[in-house]
Amino acid sequence: MIHRDQLVAACDHQLRASQFKDFTINGLQVEGGDQVRRIMTGVTACQALLDEAVAWQADMLLVHHGYFWKNEPVAITGMKQKRIKTLLDHDISLLAYHLPLDAHAEMGNNAELARRLGWKVEGCLDGELGDGLLWSGRLAQPQTVQTLAAHVAYTLQREPLVIEAPQVGNIERIAWCTGGAQDMITAAFEAGAQAFVSGEISERTTHLAREMGIHYIAAGHHATERYGVQALGEWLSDGYGVEHRFVDIDNPA
Repeated sequence: MIHRDQLVAACDHQLRASQFKDFTINGLQVEGGDQVRRIMTGVTACQALLDEAVAWQADMLLVHHGYFWKNEPVAITGMKQKRIKTLLDHDISLLAYHLPLDAHAEMGNNAELARRLGWKVEGCLDGELGDGLLWSGRLAQPQTVQTLAAHVAYTLQREPLVIEAPQVGNIERIAWCTGGAQDMITAAFEAGAQAFVSGEISERTTHLAREMGIHYIAAGHHATERYGVQALGEWLSDGYGVEHRFVDIDNPA
């Protein structure tokens, strides 16, 4: 076992949580017991994941999407009350990292997505590696958007939505940002990317892709953000001797 605050401090330091201006609280969101033996990780702290944590007798829940988002109602009622009550009743701490976990140069969602898909990382288009959210790189070899989409589908086990730009041929240069980053497509295009991969799509994204001339692949918000929290959980397990389990609560979005 290890003290909760030691794990929180380790994550805060490793992810440089205090350096990010975010839409939510990064770090400890709900305080549970002092000692941690088991950490469960997942993408979002939904009730289904909380129930899994209770069943496994986890001491800490570590997620990418936690609670207390900017502009959400502050009253702890309804669904929010049930979720927080579950944590408190079972003495489970909730630890959440949003943008810091997207950006991390080694364990972040962008880094893990590139590693699993075999993309060569060349840098960030909006900062340094570890700080920026829009990553850029190259494919191992030039390929069509159909081949790239098939590789994404196989790797993530989710069929992506593909918007093709007819004027673009084979893809060499690629940009990506996991989750709901579809509006970064303009910056990706201006930086010379021939394809942009993110999680979600908006109505406007289709027209931007076609008219600017850049392929767009919406690979799923949940599907693209499953891997950073797993890597962080394994890092804690290896470094601090806690037991770790990742639970994937299916989400088609």
